[in-house]
Amino acid sequence: MNDKTDRTAVVIVGAGFTGLSAALEMKKAGVDFVLLEARDRVGGRVEARNNGLGEHIDSGGQFLCEDMPQLMALVEARGKRLVETYVDGDFITHPSMSVMQAERTYHGAMAIRERMNRIEPDDPAIAGMSAATWLESQHDPADAKTAFRSMIEGLWCLPMDRVPLWYLIDNDRRITNDVPELQYFLHETMLSLADDLAGDLGDRVRLNEPVTRIEHGPQGVLVVSAKRAIEAREVLIGLPPATAAKLDFAPGLPEPLAKALGVWESGAVIKILVRYPKPFWRGRDLSGMVMWRDLPGLFACDASKDAEHAALVVFIGGPLALRWRALSEVALRAEVTARLQDALGPDAGDVIDFSSRDWIGDRWSGGAYSDLIVDVTAKDAERTILAGAPRLHFASSEVSPSFPGYVEGAIVAGRIAARKIIAAVQSAIATRASGS
Repeated sequence: MNDKTDRTAVVIVGAGFTGLSAALEMKKAGVDFVLLEARDRVGGRVEARNNGLGEHIDSGGQFLCEDMPQLMALVEARGKRLVETYVDGDFITHPSMSVMQAERTYHGAMAIRERMNRIEPDDPAIAGMSAATWLESQHDPADAKTAFRSMIEGLWCLPMDRVPLWYLIDNDRRITNDVPELQYFLHETMLSLADDLAGDLGDRVRLNEPVTRIEHGPQGVLVVSAKRAIEAREVLIGLPPATAAKLDFAPGLPEPLAKALGVWESGAVIKILVRYPKPFWRGRDLSGMVMWRDLPGLFACDASKDAEHAALVVFIGGPLALRWRALSEVALRAEVTARLQDALGPDAGDVIDFSSRDWIGDRWSGGAYSDLIVDVTAKDAERTILAGAPRLHFASSEVSPSFPGYVEGAIVAGRIAARKIIAAVQSAIATRASGS
């Protein structure tokens, strides 16, 4: 550390909703900080791009519901317009089955989920058990089990045999919405909300500054980015665990913390927005929602902003995403369009734009909605990460007490971490003042 090094009280690494939320808390408390972001934008796993029609569309995190209080409050405070996801009409399962069969299958899958969540994560009977092994032991109809697998692999984007059952239970219990999580999306895109938050932070947000090294010692922390070195009293690493584990720490992190960061894995997801001249499915009393029973992890729903902007959003998650990412853009479009035609009829081939975003292996945030613990023995990983190390704090949606893996969880995690850091900084200032 030398006299030419920038100085601040806190450096925040990562300008996703975790980092942005933490930064706003620090601004309100009057704590000096700098927020470093590797990308040329804020938002993390929330992203927007122009499609082939010149429309600004959500290519990352998009949906929210009224049971997400922190996110809903931000949406209202920032004057965003909610678009209610169209859900009127029949839900399609493919290969096709009767409406009665489909309802029975859906309720059967939800019954499996509820039964799973009644198990205590610390129950010794499930020690070392994967979610897939547990599902195989259940005596439910095959269709219900297939639908459950598709739901889990679609939401968590990893094969069920990679996910410890205790972790899936613990994670799922923190997702507490009673209304569907696909209830709303924002007319202006979710990224517009992140941009608004960043706008309140001014030049404290520094884009295109990936952190290359973090040197921590008893007197402070030196954060080295591609453009500068910044000396700070405290550092908040607001990155997904698997991404945080790749940072260069000097000296290395304490072994338990390094191990806790290393037990996470990013899943795989490809998100696609398919635009149509009109929402043809609505005229056939269909909701546009489709779940493919023969392709676990493939799901579609209506994402039309209005009747003039008809669209289906298609999610490809888990092992299927890993297989289909090998396809060319032309082949992927043909594959997805054919699947939509099989489920919704020939009108699904009348595509006017096909925009895909492959998140697999994303350099700065991993490949899916969130990272998951894949080590069945790592029951203390979250607690170890939240405890951090002297002057080093970690936060992300994955370790949030509510809605892990969602924007809501990122906001909650960022605010909790910020309050802890603010208290530490203010305590240090008070101690220094009393001794002077």
